[in-house]
Formats: sequence, structure tokens, C-alpha cells
Amino acid sequence: MFCGSSSRVDARYRDAAAEFGRLIAERGAELVYGGGRVGLMGLVADAALEGGARVTGVIPRFLMDLEVGHGSVSELVVTDSMHERKAEMYDRAGAFVVLPGGLGTLDETLEVLTWSQLKLSTKPVILVDIDGFWQPLLALIEHTIERGFTRPANRDLYRVVPSVEAVFEAIDEFEIPAGGDVSSKWL
Repeated sequence: MFCGSSSRVDARYRDAAAEFGRLIAERGAELVYGGGRVGLMGLVADAALEGGARVTGVIPRFLMDLEVGHGSVSELVVTDSMHERKAEMYDRAGAFVVLPGGLGTLDETLEVLTWSQLKLSTKPVILVDIDGFWQPLLALIEHTIERGFTRPANRDLYRVVPSVEAVFEAIDEFEIPAGGDVSSKWL
């Protein structure tokens, strides 16, 4: 899961994060996320843990040193860099769910989409478009398609859902553009 580390956001995003954590636990899924205890990521992790889900955090050492690592997760993997963090998260996840977030969330999401475009990944990418949060990004992707920089077929690399309640169905129905195996057990 990719999402913001800020707590200074609208309650609707915080509520959706907590609800997603509860849904992970209800579904019997495992959460793989950025390892922080702050912002939306902390809310998802706390709710998933409270519901009994296994939660794996992956955090670079410099963020641990700033004391933002979640101390109560089932497993906390500490990496040497942000690059290693993303690779570790990719290896452990079976799908990528993207809640609202900032530049870090955009970085992680675009990297996974690029891997999918290059056929290095066959894992679902689900953008949770709470109250139209991702519409500017989707408009930018459309702009790159209209200008010839992105193939129209790359729209199939991700799905957009309006709420966290729609995430698991989107994962289960995701058709893998490059072939391979999809499981919604790991997020």
C-alpha cells in the first residue's frame, strides 16, 4: 500500500485509511506498507493490527533514525535506502493499493506503473480516488496519451476505484496485462 505520511489532511482521507486497515483484517489479507507510524500509513497499519492482520512495514534507516518507524507491526524491515525500500515492498506485495498522498506516494506509484509498462511487473495497481483525489494525475496521464508520449493501452495498467470498499473486488477482477499471477492476499 502506498499513501501519505501527513496527518494534516482532511478527515475523509483519514477515515478511509482506517477503514481500509479494518477491511484488510476482515479479508484476512496482509498489509505491506512503508513502515511509518504517522499519517495515513500509520492509520491503516493501526487499524489492520487492531483487527488481527499481519502487518509488514518497510522503512529506510534514516526514517527509523527520525523515530517515525512503527514499533508495533508484525515485522519491520529496515533498508539502507529508499530504492531498497521500494524493491523490498515490491517483492513482498501482490498488489499495490494507492490512497491519497504526496510526492513520495506519487514516486512509488509511478515507478510501479513504469515497471508494469515495461512488463517487469504483473501486479495490480489500484488507485483509490476518494472524492476525486487522483483526477489531476489521471488527467496528466491522459495528456501524455494525447500528446503521444504514452500508449493508450497503458490505461490497462491500473484501475481506479471510488472507495476503499471497492479495492478487493478490483484486485480480484484485475486482468494482468503482461501475464502472470495475481493474489489479493498481499497488499
